[in-house]
Amino acid sequence: MARSNKRVEYVCKPAVMVALIVVALVLHPTHGGRRDWFVAALVLSMLGDIFLMLPRDLFVAGLASFLLAHLAYVVGFRQHGGSAVAWALAAAAVVVVDATLARPVLGAVRRRHAELLVPVVAYLVVISAMASAALATGIALAIAGAVLFIASDTLIAWNRFVGARPWMPLAIIVTYHVGQSGLVLSLAR
Repeated sequence: MARSNKRVEYVCKPAVMVALIVVALVLHPTHGGRRDWFVAALVLSMLGDIFLMLPRDLFVAGLASFLLAHLAYVVGFRQHGGSAVAWALAAAAVVVVDATLARPVLGAVRRRHAELLVPVVAYLVVISAMASAALATGIALAIAGAVLFIASDTLIAWNRFVGARPWMPLAIIVTYHVGQSGLVLSLAR
């Protein structure tokens, strides 16, 4: 069974992101301008990781970092990233998923942490835009990465606001890192 080890987490979590930044920098991207935005997204994600793993509750700072990371991914994907029609269709599909998954989380946030409702909704909108942009590209690795990123963040929200389960921390970190890896590797597709 996996156990929490803060020292290992403090080293390994940012180290994975540094490794993904290096991979993004050495890949030969299909679309040149996309790499810069993805590297920015990875750096912002690493900052978000650091905010969220510190003992002090810096949830809003972490949320803001990831919100900016998703905006960078959106801009990156929009560079040669599918038509407006493909993006609109992808957004419609994402909204259907959001309506199902977000309802219990937003209800719990509203009841228990009303002060976080606006930041959480803003984050939901931006991560949904990122997933829509990834879907619109039609690149399997980008789609898989975005879906896994949403899965990770849904588990984080569920764990924090709805109800924690012992298996969630491991599932969160695995889906997050595999999702980020998919996004990075989609640069070469």
